[in-house]
Amino acid sequence: MKQIENILITQARPEGEKSPYFEMARKYNLNLRFEPFIRVEPIPAKEFRKQKIEIAAYSAVIFTSRNAIDHFFRTCEELKLTISQNTKYFCITEAVALYLQKFILYRKRKVFYGADGTNKSLFDVINKHKELEKFLYPCSQSFDSEITNWLIANNCEYAIPVLYQIISNDVKDIIEQKHYDIICFFTPLGVKSFVENCPRFVQNGTLIGAFGDNTRKAVLAAGLNPDIVAPQPKMPSMVSALENYLSGLKKK
Repeated sequence: MKQIENILITQARPEGEKSPYFEMARKYNLNLRFEPFIRVEPIPAKEFRKQKIEIAAYSAVIFTSRNAIDHFFRTCEELKLTISQNTKYFCITEAVALYLQKFILYRKRKVFYGADGTNKSLFDVINKHKELEKFLYPCSQSFDSEITNWLIANNCEYAIPVLYQIISNDVKDIIEQKHYDIICFFTPLGVKSFVENCPRFVQNGTLIGAFGDNTRKAVLAAGLNPDIVAPQPKMPSMVSALENYLSGLKKK
């Protein structure tokens, strides 16, 4: 049985001490290291105007991350735009959809999300509305071409406002100074940063956690094996997937 002691979470440390990560750490006697592998830098509204996209002309928005939500509403605020209450929102996961509550009055009739965190399930939801909507897909400069290809193939009217850029952090020393039993990734760009920092990394027994189907695909594309994957039924978060794995080890 593999003993799990050290886990690297490629995100910022949660605020406060009530995070389920800390409860899990106490329960299984774990050492958790939180370290963002990427940083997000906004594209100011002044620069965004050069893209010549009229946000108000679109009736639906596709969100694949919380960063996209943050920067969409930041840009609208900077441009002094009021988003119509009739705007529909299509989200990659329920967690991303619920994050909208920070910015809008959440109503299920205008907020939709995929069943399992995959692009396919997102497309299934969008497909029911594609004839009547004009779609915005806010993103960084590294956007998901599978989504844009689907919009093109289905003759959807859409625009891709680039609202922020994602830059890899220098985390080489963090990765090399200690052996981690598990490394958890949450975005494809987090995986990209990992590869840039440690191009010669060999998995060699290290377990890889991947949140979201696109992250899982990025892990595979990097030549690594995603051992712990979320979201899944009864495991909507990375921490619940980790708990499930650790409890399974305990029973062996």
